[in-house]
Amino acid sequence: MTQQPRLFSTPAHEQTPAQRRFYALTEIAYTCVDFGAAICFVVGSVLFFYASLSVPATWLFLIGSLLFAAKPSIRLWREIQLLRMGDYDDIAKKH
Repeated sequence: MTQQPRLFSTPAHEQTPAQRRFYALTEIAYTCVDFGAAICFVVGSVLFFYASLSVPATWLFLIGSLLFAAKPSIRLWREIQLLRMGDYDDIAKKH
């Protein structure tokens, strides 16, 4: 009986160099999205101190929220791609 790889279960020792590189690039994207969201919320919070800047502040909060929503999407996309990149024959031989 062969065991299929599962979503969010890609041990580093079973990854190919291409998978490890892809994983690293998506981690960088994930971190950039985190920073972008944090910056939007901090700047938006400061802008809310000025009534005349409430519209740009609201837009920054919306953008920050969308960036936070992108985080699980990046993670899910990464895991699906890693499954597609997997060499199922080699994994089956290991088990």
